[in-house]
Amino acid sequence: MANIRELKKDIKYLVSELLTQVYLKQGEIDKKDEEEVVEIMVETLKMHNEFIARASHPDGKDNPEIVKAYYKKLRNDVLDTTAKLFERIGKL
Repeated sequence: MANIRELKKDIKYLVSELLTQVYLKQGEIDKKDEEEVVEIMVETLKMHNEFIARASHPDGKDNPEIVKAYYKKLRNDVLDTTAKLFERIGKL
């Protein structure tokens, strides 16, 4: 299993890519979609804070199997949430 530092770097990279895509899209859209863009940005930053906090404080520190399952679920949550946000950006 990759270490926590790598997981946090992956989260930060995905968040930066999301924000970059939103900024690029912001220049292309009309004013009517401006609120949606801001909402996606806020949701992306909340996602960043939540996942970094979750990566720093795993459940079941004494049991390696629980910790491994915790980080596996965390990675899946990160990928699912990121995919949903990229999909929302694409629909703008």
